[in-house]
Amino acid sequence: MSSVPLTALAVLVLAVPLNCQAATDGAVRDVMDRNFVFSTRLYQALASRTDDNVLVSTLSVWRGLAALLGGTGGTTQEQLLAALGLTGLDPQNIPDVLSTLTSGLYLKQGVAVFADPSAQASPSFTDFLQSNYSGEVKSVAFDPPRDAADAINVWVRQQIGDEVQDAVADVDPQAKLLLATAASYQAQFSQAFNASVTQEERFYVDNYHVVMVPMMFRADKYYLAYDRSLKAGVLKLPMTDGTAALVVLPDQDVDIGSVEEAVTEEKIRAWIRQLKKTKLEVQLPRFFLDRSYSLKDVLGSLDMVQIFQDDADLSKLGAAPGLKLSQVLHKAVATIDEGSQGATLGGGASVFSTPPPRLTINRPFLFLVYHQSSGGLLLMGRVRDPTKK
Repeated sequence: MSSVPLTALAVLVLAVPLNCQAATDGAVRDVMDRNFVFSTRLYQALASRTDDNVLVSTLSVWRGLAALLGGTGGTTQEQLLAALGLTGLDPQNIPDVLSTLTSGLYLKQGVAVFADPSAQASPSFTDFLQSNYSGEVKSVAFDPPRDAADAINVWVRQQIGDEVQDAVADVDPQAKLLLATAASYQAQFSQAFNASVTQEERFYVDNYHVVMVPMMFRADKYYLAYDRSLKAGVLKLPMTDGTAALVVLPDQDVDIGSVEEAVTEEKIRAWIRQLKKTKLEVQLPRFFLDRSYSLKDVLGSLDMVQIFQDDADLSKLGAAPGLKLSQVLHKAVATIDEGSQGATLGGGASVFSTPPPRLTINRPFLFLVYHQSSGGLLLMGRVRDPTKK
């Protein structure tokens, strides 16, 4: 099988608790349904702010903010629960569900709270973060800001590897508290692409720009659906760890933004239900995305406001009165390619006596990765130009 790294790094990182008691299937499904709603709202809010490539590890952002629940109280916690879709659930039970979800996946996560020396976290919150999310509290002076940024970038590289570009160039010297997350997801295509048949093909960025990209190829039986209301095709690419990627390709005359505006939890569930197996030749571009975001304004648009204000209740974190969260940083990296064994595996010429229809992903498309049994959404992205990060 070809090893396909899907690395999602959210400079908001969370690690999987190793000693949690397994949650019930019903509890996992309930929490993941709530996560799915938040994830699509987060993606839409982020994607609407740019025309470039987009990548967000929605699960990592959600997990990072869920970890922060352990340091909040009062109306601040109530607003955070509502924004995350977790109203009515005990925050103490969430780590069990997340541990059950991520068990067996090629997924590494972690979380870090960077605190100014004047705002040290309490031992109880530090222990909560460590025992429930394998996270840590890092003491850092935010002034000079370049030194603080260096400390954050070092931490990120420790979580996901030295090949990752800097997550942040600068920080607010007035900051006292910052949440950073990162996640690394390694998966294998169940239907491996063969690197020996990958070749350069045209990719139509828009009506005026064409780029050449390495286009992977495989003929096999795939699950495919077509959304007539949005005029978009949906291709499912299963992974060996129980996850799957959905590639959403709008028709040639359809703007990708109109499809993104309609991407909700209900819409994605409908796509999955409508998938049908069919013989198909698939051409998919190799691509690598590396995106960094400061999410304060984006989260504010999702009704997550008070935690960034002077009246934030961070008393359980051990913070002094008047302390607030200054920023939430997120970095996401994704690599889609044939993998190190792709050249020796199948997936080359058509295995059918009569060549089936060919689906060529040669214009801007959306993709998402989800956990098939629980329904949890791991990451979402837009590939506008696969030659750019």
